[in-house]
Amino acid sequence: MASLKIPRTPAVMILGTGSNVGKSLIVAGLCRLFADRGLKVRPFKPQNMSNNAAATPGGEIGRAQALQARAARIAPHTDMNPVLLKPESETGSQIVLQGRVAGHLASGDYARRGDFLPKVLESFSRLGEGADLVIVEGAGSPAETNLRARDIANLGFARAAGVPAILVGDIDRGGVIASLVGTHAVLDAADRAMISGFAINRFRGDVSLFAPGVETIRAATGWPCFGVVPWFAEAARLPAEDGLDLRSGERRPNASIRIAVPVLPGIANFDDLDPLKREEAVDLRLVPRGQAMPGDADLIILPGSKTTMRDLAVLRAEGWDIDILSHHRRGGHVLGLCGGYQMLGRIVRDPLGLEGPAGEAAGLGLLDIETMLSPEKTVREVDFTHAPSGSSGRAYEIHLGATKGSDTARAPFRIDGRSDGATSADGRVVGTYLHGVFSSDAMRAAWLGSIAGRPVGSTLNYEADVEATLDRLAAHLSQHLDVDAILELARRQAVA
Repeated sequence: MASLKIPRTPAVMILGTGSNVGKSLIVAGLCRLFADRGLKVRPFKPQNMSNNAAATPGGEIGRAQALQARAARIAPHTDMNPVLLKPESETGSQIVLQGRVAGHLASGDYARRGDFLPKVLESFSRLGEGADLVIVEGAGSPAETNLRARDIANLGFARAAGVPAILVGDIDRGGVIASLVGTHAVLDAADRAMISGFAINRFRGDVSLFAPGVETIRAATGWPCFGVVPWFAEAARLPAEDGLDLRSGERRPNASIRIAVPVLPGIANFDDLDPLKREEAVDLRLVPRGQAMPGDADLIILPGSKTTMRDLAVLRAEGWDIDILSHHRRGGHVLGLCGGYQMLGRIVRDPLGLEGPAGEAAGLGLLDIETMLSPEKTVREVDFTHAPSGSSGRAYEIHLGATKGSDTARAPFRIDGRSDGATSADGRVVGTYLHGVFSSDAMRAAWLGSIAGRPVGSTLNYEADVEATLDRLAAHLSQHLDVDAILELARRQAVA
């Protein structure tokens, strides 16, 4: 690590007083803002913990970094998120290092995370080559002093790479003054010196009313304020990173199509649902544990899962298997995505214990397929064609294992000359390994039309809507943050 030469590319780090304070969207907005000023901007997150992943040509990264790359108008790269931890249980995670699976990390083995710092700095160094600005996102909170000794996600990285930081507090959750001042209080002097100022996020109402609060924080910390950012309601239109952001779509009692989605512990790549939530004809309900599947659903979607075997057990414990089978007997439709696809078959086998204890579990039996999990992980972006409608689009695969069985002869998708997925003989149960297919407007319209039994009118251009939302987010931050001071901070540190 000592021999690694880190280029002095201008960089700034956005830290948060806690998880889900809006760091990811602030980084995305700043990436779009500075990219539109003509700068070559790169997003970077040293360590992420999320089952919402994106496929790149070199492997997988956190979905938030893929969105940030899009905001910066560049292709995503594995160096943008060198350490991705994908939770597999309450006590452990899969390690994805620079895009590739590199083992497992027990929750009690936190000290091992420090071993990843050389790879983190290596990725940061490569990413900075040829860039005008790197915007770094922290993870969780730097105030977790019990984890500081081996930290690579927050100030441990900032100090190793010499990157100044701005600390963001979320006023909407309450206690923002205490969280900012408290963070200052528990940091040691060297860590404290890496934080160059603070910002307030998600303010509702008259910003001028918080002026005394800003002054209190300034007086207690000595940090300047880079801005108070009002609530940005359109954030819900962008793909979310964290399971904490899981929410149902807008309630539409008169919608022509009702979709129910069980929320299982290992839910992954749940932004597959985002385009459906935006459709005026759709009422999409996320069903938490403890509630039955709604009896009036037209379609039940089993989403992706990082832990198919465990989630199958939970699905049965909740009685959702009975609900889903009853739904199908009543004439309802069922769609399984990736891990959800595997659950729809006759059996899932995990002889090597790749997702937990070795063994096998009976699926729902709605598709005549069986799945064998194996160590080889498929991670790729693909162009697809929806066989029934001829519509096409861009999607991605991230999964373990292979699936076979008679229902794969009725594959719903074609990918680069091969088939993907399976369809039941009655046509009402479909499974696929593809993520992101509903981002295609044509595919989404065709699918919804097949559920409704008639064409479903839609004016939603999903990809254009994401772009327009990123533009509005950048304009929002430009109005409420001192972005020139942020850029000057990054440039000043680079020549220090």
